[in-house]
Amino acid sequence: MLPPRARAGIVGANGSGKSSLFAALLGELLPDRGDIEMPAGWSIAHVAQETPAVDTAAIDYVIDGDPELRLAEARMTQAHAGGSGEEIALAHERFGELEGYSARARAGTLLSGLGFSAAEHERAVREFSGGWRMRLNLAQALMRRSDLLLLDEPTNHLDIDAIVWLEQWLASYPGTLLTISHDREFLDAVATSIVSFENTSLVLHSGDFSTYERARAERFARDQSLAARQGREVARLQSFIDRFRAQATKARQAQSRMKALARMELIAPAHVADAIQFEFRQAGAAPDPAITLEAVTAGYGDAPVLRGVDLTIGAGSRIGLIGANGAGKTTLIKLLAGLLDPQLGERREGRNLAIGYFAQHQLEQLRPDDAPLEHLQRAAPAAREQELRDHLGQFGFGGDAAFQTVGTMSGGEQSRLVLATLIWLRPNLLLLDEPTNHLDMDTREALTMALQGFEGAVVLVSHDRHLLRTTAEDLIVVGQGGARVFDGDLDDYRAEVVARRSDTLEPEITARRAERKAEAEQRTRSNRGRRALTDRLNKIETRLAELTRERIQIDERLADSALYEPASKSALASTLERSTWLQQALEKIEADWFECQQALEESD
Repeated sequence: MLPPRARAGIVGANGSGKSSLFAALLGELLPDRGDIEMPAGWSIAHVAQETPAVDTAAIDYVIDGDPELRLAEARMTQAHAGGSGEEIALAHERFGELEGYSARARAGTLLSGLGFSAAEHERAVREFSGGWRMRLNLAQALMRRSDLLLLDEPTNHLDIDAIVWLEQWLASYPGTLLTISHDREFLDAVATSIVSFENTSLVLHSGDFSTYERARAERFARDQSLAARQGREVARLQSFIDRFRAQATKARQAQSRMKALARMELIAPAHVADAIQFEFRQAGAAPDPAITLEAVTAGYGDAPVLRGVDLTIGAGSRIGLIGANGAGKTTLIKLLAGLLDPQLGERREGRNLAIGYFAQHQLEQLRPDDAPLEHLQRAAPAAREQELRDHLGQFGFGGDAAFQTVGTMSGGEQSRLVLATLIWLRPNLLLLDEPTNHLDMDTREALTMALQGFEGAVVLVSHDRHLLRTTAEDLIVVGQGGARVFDGDLDDYRAEVVARRSDTLEPEITARRAERKAEAEQRTRSNRGRRALTDRLNKIETRLAELTRERIQIDERLADSALYEPASKSALASTLERSTWLQQALEKIEADWFECQQALEESD
């Protein structure tokens, strides 16, 4: 049971039923028994898994996410085509109630927040790749005015910049939020409760993911202690039964203990026996430096993506590459891997360098009809089968799973197989490009722990900030055609992203207001009697800009995790109160703007 406006993170191993839960809430999967109850008439928004390859412009595709608005827009068009004055007025009123006059600006803000450039807002949907189409579907879901928002792994196709923006946007979402995620920092930022899948049951925990994780660890420790104590009691009873049930004088006592033993509810030892645990095999020492790039320009064909890159990967380097998607992170890591030659400059490798490269395209190179054991045997033809099977067992491919064909595996299982093969080869330099995309939280944690024990050099591209925090000692920002060392940690980078977005958002708002103002002034030139309306419109727009700037500041405050500490309880309450007032004030002044604008148009 969840209250209205709950913000719940849904966690559990892959295959535990998280997506099935969402399908049931959407009515796509009917319960075998029991009931699902929610308020009548609730509007549910969710992210579509397929994106049609249509010619619709990206911004119009996003606006299509609000079907009620599109219907009101169509009725307004029909009213203008042949309706009465009253019908036209009612159609405009309904369109205004649905915030139709700001719809294009709101859709543009969503697209910009998710990483689309202004020029891409008008590009056809079919021109975008699969990952960017998923962002369009996410923007569509956020565009819809909903009471319940269901997000299934929303950060999978996002870079850190876009994740930071999404966290801010969700902080001011007024409805109920359920999000499935394996990203612990995202859950800490947006969730105030956690729903976990435990032995086919749903268990609700208050607090963010870190609070849930600490409580789970304490419960496991407590249950292990109880299980050990009960095990000793079971052994004692069984020993008495074995010794005395054949003796007539003790038979009744033995029978009594047998009944007690049968009634005893055994406490299963709390463990994570099925969790993935592995470590990197001992490799030769990495050369120092491992790789050197000098004044390198690299790209594809005649189009450079990166220019003038100087970078040295030392024997003990642990580097995280960060920046927006499409900025060149994958290009840089391919350059380091030797899969992309410099267009200009020089790339040098140290002697005895052994590179282990993980990339998403390697999943596509797995043979669907072959089993994990066959894949590993090709990589290590001289190794004994038992040795290979023992290695695969660390990655969840023990027993018959070693013979399961790759084509029947999930994305997470395929990623584990690629990792298992890479680790077998004993690299002394790891180049990891989004290794966690298909991994559940337990496997992500296993990778994090394994990287702690890896003695070679690491270069990591990931949107998983927990993995970056625990693995990378240095951050390099890739963007604007280059790569620069970032002087700070991930929290500093997040602050930079927030500040940059605020700096770009306000000019966008100002530009839109200026455009509307220019259009209004052009219409007033032919009629001096409309000057009063124009003056009023100018005052409204000035006030609207002031309120919008304050709303941006409030949203930034609500995105700050420190505001949710117990010591900031009163500050949080006052900030939320101000946020509610601002929303109401913005709605009213936008209605005033529409009324004034409509009066100007009707005076033509």
